[in-house]
Amino acid sequence: MCTVKQYNALILGSGQGGTPLTMALAAAGHTVALVEASHIGGTCINEGCTPTKTMVASAKIAYYAKRQAEYGIKGAGEVTVDMATVRKRKRDMVVSFRGGSEGRLKKAENVTVVRGKARFVGIKEVEVQSTKGETERLKAEWVFVNVGCRPAPLAIPGADTVDILDSTSIMELDVVPEHLVVIGGGYVGLEFAQMFRRFGSKVTVVQRGGQLLGREDEDIAEEVKKVLEEDGVDVMLNSRAEKADKIDDGKAKLLVKTENGEDEVLCSHILAAAGRVPNTNDLGLETTGVELGKGGFVKVNETLETNVVGIFAMGDVKGGPAFTHISYDDFRILKGNISDDRTLTTTARLVPYTVFIDPQLGRIGHTEASAKAQGLKYRVAKMPMAWVARALEMDESRGMMKVLVEEEGKGDQILGCAILGTDGGEVMSMIQIAMMGGLKWQVLRDGVFAHPLLAESLNNLLGRLEG
Repeated sequence: MCTVKQYNALILGSGQGGTPLTMALAAAGHTVALVEASHIGGTCINEGCTPTKTMVASAKIAYYAKRQAEYGIKGAGEVTVDMATVRKRKRDMVVSFRGGSEGRLKKAENVTVVRGKARFVGIKEVEVQSTKGETERLKAEWVFVNVGCRPAPLAIPGADTVDILDSTSIMELDVVPEHLVVIGGGYVGLEFAQMFRRFGSKVTVVQRGGQLLGREDEDIAEEVKKVLEEDGVDVMLNSRAEKADKIDDGKAKLLVKTENGEDEVLCSHILAAAGRVPNTNDLGLETTGVELGKGGFVKVNETLETNVVGIFAMGDVKGGPAFTHISYDDFRILKGNISDDRTLTTTARLVPYTVFIDPQLGRIGHTEASAKAQGLKYRVAKMPMAWVARALEMDESRGMMKVLVEEEGKGDQILGCAILGTDGGEVMSMIQIAMMGGLKWQVLRDGVFAHPLLAESLNNLLGRLEG
């Protein structure tokens, strides 16, 4: 039987919460074992934010190149996309980011990085099967589960007869798909749909619900649909993939059930983008007594602790908003509570996010749907991006702005916003800062912003509210 190695902290997964927590606890003098089954950096650096946004940038250049004549630019010739070069640029960016994290971990004192797959064999004790075929056991006073999620498989008849892409494998293509079908109209699906349309693919989105981006208000979702359709993306709402069949030349036939019956969609590639599942199915958590919630996500309280004292969960594996910045905020909470003797919680945490379609959708706080569900009294201001001078000057005036504020006489606080427009995430962040500072909406309405910036659109947007 192998010897059990004892540490102060054991962190399973080197994602955007796990790596900085490792560094912080080690710097505070704690011995830390960081177990990673794949690549340092987790989903964000290796399969998520870094590679996808690198490819989104390439797609935007293709988009502008095809529109060059609109800006008075001529002579560049026919625009073609070299997917092998796009892929290399993406890979190089990933390796650079990953290398930075690896380098910092190697230099850190009190840190032991263990490469391999961990499985609980008892409370706060794991067995790691290393990449070299060796086995070792690790135990700690604190255990942090940060194993993340993976793309949900496409569970339809015939899926095993065709090559189904996921959000990782699609970025390894070295050719532009002739016809890409994206199953799922959420954030991930739409980013890839528009990206590959701009690379030159015919793209069809199959969405089970009655609108794209199911968490957004109907007017915002409809405007997003309008943008994608203007770019040439076919959108099928209230539709469900029922069956897949392989046909000649490696292509596929997808049977799609719609409101009007059944359609057969012939395509060259299929992307499954209808959700993610937590990596808890073979983690051995049943040996610890840690409770799992719906779908296998780890249940935690407001301090990120499970029902077992000393075992915590952070990042996507605990469910809730699956964003890198939330994983990083989980790290801040845990660091503050353990090393800095503070009392931090997730209670009332603002959750901003940006969908990196073009134009971007930046979101913070309440939608109308969530405000109504909580019985809040609110007012709404809306404005098309076509009223924003800077957007017109750039010929990027698609989209709209929307903000919710408290009902008059209730405090005048900003409740939330959706900014669908060029650099919408940056404009949303300005409103987020105002919300964090408790500023009344009138402060932004009356603020003096430099002209002509997108920021000054807040004057006109909030000016549409009376008072």
